[in-house]
Amino acid sequence: MSKDLLLINAAAFLRSFTFGLTGVVLGIYLFRVGLSSFNIGMVIAAGLAGSALATVGVTTKADRAGRRRTLVLLSLLGAMGALALALTPPVPLLLLMAFVGMLNGTGTDRSAAFSLEQAIIPGLVPDTSRTWGLSWYNVVLDTAGSLGALAAALPLLLKRWLALPLPTSYRAVFFGCAFLGVVGAILYPFASAAVEVSNSATEAPPHHISPATKKVVTKLGGLFSLDAFGGGFLTDALVAYWFFRRFGVAEESLGVLFFAVHLLNAASHLGAAWLARRIGLVNTMVFTHLPSSLFLVAAAFAPSLKVAVLLFLCREALVEMDVPTRQSYVAAVVLPNERTFASGITNLARNIFWAIGSSMAGFLMQNVAFSAPLVIGGGAKISYDLLLYRAFRKLRPPEEQ
Repeated sequence: MSKDLLLINAAAFLRSFTFGLTGVVLGIYLFRVGLSSFNIGMVIAAGLAGSALATVGVTTKADRAGRRRTLVLLSLLGAMGALALALTPPVPLLLLMAFVGMLNGTGTDRSAAFSLEQAIIPGLVPDTSRTWGLSWYNVVLDTAGSLGALAAALPLLLKRWLALPLPTSYRAVFFGCAFLGVVGAILYPFASAAVEVSNSATEAPPHHISPATKKVVTKLGGLFSLDAFGGGFLTDALVAYWFFRRFGVAEESLGVLFFAVHLLNAASHLGAAWLARRIGLVNTMVFTHLPSSLFLVAAAFAPSLKVAVLLFLCREALVEMDVPTRQSYVAAVVLPNERTFASGITNLARNIFWAIGSSMAGFLMQNVAFSAPLVIGGGAKISYDLLLYRAFRKLRPPEEQ
């Protein structure tokens, strides 16, 4: 692995660790300090909305401002998201800090930095290794996320070991997450100029995107929006909160559950790369993602914790297989100097609709049915899979032609 790939993966590891942790404890912590289900959903949505706005900046400015500089700035702003939880100000200020700090309650890394990194990595490896390079990147993210989920037990452990009040234990952990964000910011400047775009690309007018690319990216962005809308109902923070309220599962047990979840996600990325070489990127995306959504809908009606956990784990063994294949497909069907644009637009669409889904999920939990987000989110994802297959089954990347 090159030095640049090593640095990008190391910084991404630290970032994803904090996301894995906050994904488990965010909803529960905010509930413990007195927020309603609606306000919890709004905090998660504010963080996703901030991430969406940051992705706009990445899409339009990162190549010209410098990818390394942009990644440093995003890391420092991300540290503010952790500080928002550590300080826990009144709800209006908490929402503002969550927005500016791009507070991540999804449990997985779908940040603006993630969008930029997935545009960088294909330029550091040959086309034949593109899917594998992105798969290993996602393995790093999910392995870090699994360890972060396991660390969700830290607040309770600090309470026992140091006899701290539980809110103080939580805040100490969130300060630690902010520190890791700063460490990540320190790593990026050590990457070489290879992570930047060529001079000719940076000097091209910002609107110099081919009509074919605009058409493809618009279609993909619309479909990814539907998928992300469903995903907004299913962030780790909301699912952990669902397990906590419906079955009374404590943070320690949830940490173990989501540790297993992210390990399954990590292993599935390598399976996705292997499968994509045999049946193609689009087929891999659809034929793994569709059954995962069926498992999720079934989990909403599970009669016991054991059945719910089993169905949830079956879902998680499959649901992330479309991630490296989706990233590779987007990079493959556009020109190299259009990758930041394509990655940014498609991730922007996802972030916006994640935020919309998250804000609606809290309302539905509080006013309709506590399990409604699982059913609606799963249904939206099933629709996405069917529409994606119909629209793109004939548009193949270069290595499949």
